Amino acid sequence: MTGSWRALRRRILTPDVSETLLSKRGFHEKSADSRDLLETVGATFLTGYAYVMEARTVADAETRLEGIPEQFRGFAYEGAGMGAAMLDGLGLGNGRKVADLLAGRGRHHSYMVYVGVGWAMARLPRFRWAAVSPPDPLLRWLVLDGYGFHQAYFHTRKYVHEHYQERGFPWPKGGPAGYSDRALDQGIGRAMWFVGGSAPDVVADLIDRFPESRRQDLYSGAGLAATYAGGGDESELQVFLRRAGRHRPQVAQASAFAATARVEAGLVTPHTELAARFFCDLTPQQAAALCDKARPVPVVDGEVPAYEVWRRRIAEQLVAQGDVVA
Repeated sequence: MTGSWRALRRRILTPDVSETLLSKRGFHEKSADSRDLLETVGATFLTGYAYVMEARTVADAETRLEGIPEQFRGFAYEGAGMGAAMLDGLGLGNGRKVADLLAGRGRHHSYMVYVGVGWAMARLPRFRWAAVSPPDPLLRWLVLDGYGFHQAYFHTRKYVHEHYQERGFPWPKGGPAGYSDRALDQGIGRAMWFVGGSAPDVVADLIDRFPESRRQDLYSGAGLAATYAGGGDESELQVFLRRAGRHRPQVAQASAFAATARVEAGLVTPHTELAARFFCDLTPQQAAALCDKARPVPVVDGEVPAYEVWRRRIAEQLVAQGDVVA
């Protein structure tokens, strides 16, 4: 494929960066600094997406991705995951872009790549989902996290303010019944950290309007975003943790996941260190070690999927160690 065609493909298939502006999305603006942070996250995601769209190979895209500043590089790989999945789903390329990304430098960003695949699934026809389904039976639920984030970010009224929930979600095929809704809610909660402009009371107010049965996953998702993306100082994290109430173990578990994603990519930032210490009473490295130790081996999905077993183990261990008040 010629360079001119790849450049055209990038222009046609890459969303305009204006779609990431908080004013465009109608999201809460807490402060200029918070706005700039959240908008930079969105713009960097699209940069990673565009790099894959224009690259001859995934390796070529990765060379450019490695030039993104460390604080935001994970989001670029998330966008790259979406771009790779879009190319696979649309039949534009070798059909192995996601696999190539996960086999290359993207393997250090596997959490983010899987989430990016979920963004692509939100934009691809459902009959093409099988072409982009990533292989890991444990991390595959992060695809639905990405799908839920996309829907809450771009269809905020429906998914956030009107509390829409698609019952009987058709993916993954043969997966444990009902868990897809929960994984989607984890992504919706993560997006709500952006919708609420990283203002803890605004985010918590949004979550607390949902039915109680959905709040633990929504608080979990928001806690992950607070740890990975940042935007809250210590006093704001304290407000958010207080508002989470009995869902504090789920916030801590998600914070540990976010810290793990940063540690595995070698991209630990001061705000991740702050949030991991505050939510988990651990360093990011200690949180990553806890997540690794709790990881189910082998991965067997029963009535409760292994991914949820993993999440529960982490939360229970944090509570048992006295790091988190249940």
